[in-house]
Amino acid sequence: MAPRRFKTISEYHQFRRLPKPEHPLISVVNFESFTQLGDDEPKSIVQDFYVVALKKNVNCTMYYGQGEYDFNEGAMFFMSPGQVFSIEAKDTLTHSGWLLLIHPDFLWNTSLVKTIKQYEYFGYSVNEALFLSEKEEMTITSVLKNIAEEYHSNIDKYSQNIIISQIETLLNYAERFYQRQFITRQKSNALILHRMEELLDGHFDNSSLVDKGLPTVKMLAESLHLSPNYLNAVLKTLTGQSTQQHIHEKLIARAKERLSTTSLSVSEIAFELGYEHPQSFNKLFKTKTKQSPLEFRASFN
Repeated sequence: MAPRRFKTISEYHQFRRLPKPEHPLISVVNFESFTQLGDDEPKSIVQDFYVVALKKNVNCTMYYGQGEYDFNEGAMFFMSPGQVFSIEAKDTLTHSGWLLLIHPDFLWNTSLVKTIKQYEYFGYSVNEALFLSEKEEMTITSVLKNIAEEYHSNIDKYSQNIIISQIETLLNYAERFYQRQFITRQKSNALILHRMEELLDGHFDNSSLVDKGLPTVKMLAESLHLSPNYLNAVLKTLTGQSTQQHIHEKLIARAKERLSTTSLSVSEIAFELGYEHPQSFNKLFKTKTKQSPLEFRASFN
């Protein structure tokens, strides 16, 4: 069955039996305003607007893409237009927190129309939600209330700029808090790094490179049940290197081993490592080592 699509914020309000939004392109909703999922709750939902949610004390399960998330802790998550999710709850829905809905048309002719795409957490899956401390939660709630208060007031020529400024403040706080989360959740992040290293070693230790080619960022992220953006952010915080750089480092290490301990030609080694064209392998090797593969091999003779 195709997902239920909400093209406008007004349509979403009507479906959730909420009052008509005071502004058609932006809305702040208190989750306590709706306590029941209707019998017509769709299996999956797509919304043509940005969603920022701060939830806690929730007795429902949310499915986002292939992932599942249980709101046992207060958490914040972000969705871009066009992303698919679904909600399941038993009996009365209990939850608290806030929901910010922003239609892309609200951003036209503002600084956010381009910069909002730079906030990587809009590409994270809900399994990588932002967990807030009580103080951080109060900060986010205060900004959301300021947004609501501004559009509840009489709309004038300053309103949009003030609201855009508040949204930017909210997103910048979220960026700060995500960076804090990468540091404070070091134990789980270190396990991510360890598991990724195991995946890379396993990939390079068998013949799958010939059949499947080089490991990709997407493949590693899926194996770790993370989004590529989140995996990249974790690795950069822990090691200063991106996921792609880790893949290249493992590749170069394996290439050096083959060049120094076997008599295989460069073309044969390139093929073993998943390259159809030796020229691409040669270029990467020289970029990373400042030597061609043959120059590196000659240094052992």
